[in-house]
Amino acid sequence: MQQSLFRVVCSQLLIVTLSVLPFSARFAGAQEQVRIPTSSLPGDVEDASAIESVLSQGRVLEKEQRWPEALSHYDAALKKYPQHTDLQRRQTLAEIHCELDRRFADSSFANLVRTTDERRALEAFDEVVLKIQTHYVVEPDWQKLTWRGTANLDVALTKPTFVKINAPQASSDQINAFRHELRDSVNTRIVRDRRAARDLVYYSARLAQQRLGIPLSATIMEYCCGAIGSLDQYSSYLSGSQLDEVYSQIEGNFVGLGIELKSDQGSLLIVDVIGNGPAALAGIQPGDRIVAVDGKSTEDITTELAADMLKGEQGSVVQVAVLSPANDAPRELSIRRERVDVPSVEDAMMVDKQNGVAYFRLTSFQKTTSRDVDAALWKLHREGMKSLIIDLRGNPGGLLTASVEVSDKFLTEGTIVSTRGRSRQEDFDYTAHRVGTWQVPLVVLIDRDTASASEIFAGAMRDHHRARVVGEQSYGKGSVQGIFPLSVVKSGVRLTTAKFYSPSGQAISGQGVTPDMAVAGSDVTATAHIVGYRGGTPDIVNDNVLAAGCEAARQLTVAQR
Repeated sequence: MQQSLFRVVCSQLLIVTLSVLPFSARFAGAQEQVRIPTSSLPGDVEDASAIESVLSQGRVLEKEQRWPEALSHYDAALKKYPQHTDLQRRQTLAEIHCELDRRFADSSFANLVRTTDERRALEAFDEVVLKIQTHYVVEPDWQKLTWRGTANLDVALTKPTFVKINAPQASSDQINAFRHELRDSVNTRIVRDRRAARDLVYYSARLAQQRLGIPLSATIMEYCCGAIGSLDQYSSYLSGSQLDEVYSQIEGNFVGLGIELKSDQGSLLIVDVIGNGPAALAGIQPGDRIVAVDGKSTEDITTELAADMLKGEQGSVVQVAVLSPANDAPRELSIRRERVDVPSVEDAMMVDKQNGVAYFRLTSFQKTTSRDVDAALWKLHREGMKSLIIDLRGNPGGLLTASVEVSDKFLTEGTIVSTRGRSRQEDFDYTAHRVGTWQVPLVVLIDRDTASASEIFAGAMRDHHRARVVGEQSYGKGSVQGIFPLSVVKSGVRLTTAKFYSPSGQAISGQGVTPDMAVAGSDVTATAHIVGYRGGTPDIVNDNVLAAGCEAARQLTVAQR
């Protein structure tokens, strides 16, 4: 009963993975050894030179094994040329490399492969594909699903880490011969249903064991990961540690240093630091770079491995070398990992006391968000709030239910969001309730990184004419993901189970929320902009969106009088 209840709750989750790697458009192509179909090449000759330049730059990144940067490079190009075959193929190859590097650096995944026998590995694959068949938003393409698994295995055989562990006695000639056999024997098999998919996986695993001595579990788990990776950009396989991270995001707390980071130029760039967390107490600030972890330079190891090395048990210590923009040499720090509470509401303040303009930044939607928003609203109410700016810029999303709860605080009635999936249990209309509604004039700030659950809130406020939406077109992530733990092994899957629609019936996916007032943003985060007051007005630096939002809030306040 508890397991069933958990799955029902999780089927309503809408989570965007916050990670070093930008996982985007999924299935398009793979390593040349494996045949994967792609769409036809567009006929725009004018862009041929630009595309060739992109591919040339990408080849340099690939040669240097800078796969996260290559993936970001191809992602950006595909936004302009979404149907270009070669870009799709290179993007998928980079994505597979990134996924493999992350898995091989994940001790929980390595332990699972090492301790799982043939029977349990096959049961895990059966469970994965059954969840896909039951819960995925559209009918799965079984051929594509197995093609991606074969591509995973093919690329894994180019990784020294995989070969050293799983095929230490195999020669280069044997590996190359088997990769050709994958193309000629495995990848040409027709797969039309779940049973045929299982048969192919077992055949491939036996073949890999016979030819190269690879344990069956290693091959089968690559097909498990490939099955999920073939679906869409938001569905993914979750190792045991990744599953724990997702639960931590939902709860709003985790064990770590209290930083948000991204891969950048061979280092880990600190994007944000959580107040009173271990990193903040150690003096780390946004804009700093971690250039070494436990004595290992981030230039000598993958950024995924470096990021994973920052994780650990509560109370354990990690050594980091941190380079600040103002310094020429990094400083060495010993930081104790602790449990960190992640606030979903930050910077609740009056930005224009004279006109009663209040502000807070909503960073994510998690279990504590409704409570945090209530606390911020009552604080600002006591300080004289007459209008309110809610800043959703950079908000990647979170729980669908949390977004609905926050929306309900500002709407008296009507639909907040509708979800529609392949299964009827995913079809639901979330509506507002009159009780406890705040009537304060509202401005919502959005940008290109406003995504997922934050788009539900922005879309509901816009469609009901409840707020003036200011900024840039939002990201356009209009789908719901469910988190499904596996019963056979300690891992899980994140599956797209439904699409969501704003109250006007507009699909958010691929379109985003259009602001009422379009204002180009800057590269500086909003938290760095509000630095003080002069004569009752905010001293706002280089933030056109926030300035426009303040003016809109003042106008709404005057209009309400």
